[in-house]
Amino acid sequence: MIVGNEELFKETSSALKRMQEFDVNSLPRKNDLGNKLNFENAVEPAEKLVELYNRLSVTALQDFPDNVLESIKNNANNHYKLFSEILEFDPGQSDPVGVRESYITNLINSYQPAFASLHQYISYSLHRSADFQRLDSDARATLQSIEDKASSITDTLNQYEEDAKKVLEEIRIVAAEEGVTKQAVHFNAEYEHHSTEADKWRGYVVKLAVGLGTFAIVSLFLHKIPFLKPSDIYDAVQLSISKVLIFFVIAYMLFLSAKNFLNHKHNAIINKHRQNALMTHTALVEASGDEGVRDAVLLQAASSIFSPQSTGYTESKESDLSNQKSVVEILSRPAGQALKDTQT
Repeated sequence: MIVGNEELFKETSSALKRMQEFDVNSLPRKNDLGNKLNFENAVEPAEKLVELYNRLSVTALQDFPDNVLESIKNNANNHYKLFSEILEFDPGQSDPVGVRESYITNLINSYQPAFASLHQYISYSLHRSADFQRLDSDARATLQSIEDKASSITDTLNQYEEDAKKVLEEIRIVAAEEGVTKQAVHFNAEYEHHSTEADKWRGYVVKLAVGLGTFAIVSLFLHKIPFLKPSDIYDAVQLSISKVLIFFVIAYMLFLSAKNFLNHKHNAIINKHRQNALMTHTALVEASGDEGVRDAVLLQAASSIFSPQSTGYTESKESDLSNQKSVVEILSRPAGQALKDTQT
């Protein structure tokens, strides 16, 4: 709040700011005045004078009465007039050297009375600027603001941490599913390979079966063909042996083709079962909340993947009794543990 005349306060503030913002480097005017008439020697005393005014705070002017404001304004205007005289110096006037020296001398001599006139106001200004109570209040307010912002940032970071944990968990789940999918691809590749081979050998079986049936029918009439008709017992025996050998060769090839077809078909179904077990066991494990049930699901999935399975295409003499026993043992663990806990 301004103590005195508001208009006077504005004029004093303007005069003070003009002195504080004055650029002393504009005083030498070397380009205009040359080496002999320039005001290079005026820079140092001008800097001291400007620095003196810079120590007087414009804010402190609000507390000064009118007579003090008037004194500060007059001093600032008078000292600025010294700068203006140097800036407006005309080298073409009479006795420019003497005028130049007088301007510099006046500037040098102006510091002592300026200090004597302003030092008490500068002291008050510095004291007001260093109002420790106000500084403490501002510091507390600033500290509280920092604490509030820190708390807000901490909450935000905690939220980000929770979100990051969720994202990380989802990434792990996706990575696990991706890993399972990649492993299932191997079984799918084997399934497709054996399916293709089974279709190929099934075609051989059909062709050989048709060929064997056709040969069986044709062989009934071979002896009636003129150049194959036996003329004696030896020829009849030779023809019969040939027919039997050809029949058994075709029959044996039919047997091998059928066996290969059954084996490939069996392997295709087994690999499809393995793929399905690997793709579905994760969902089943996550859906089961009981540890014993999860173990049983994992055991059955592992059994479907790694143990021999019966498909009906090949003979299997292996029994599932051991697997069934393992499942029963695993499922009985929670019940046994609960019974022990009850007894204790």
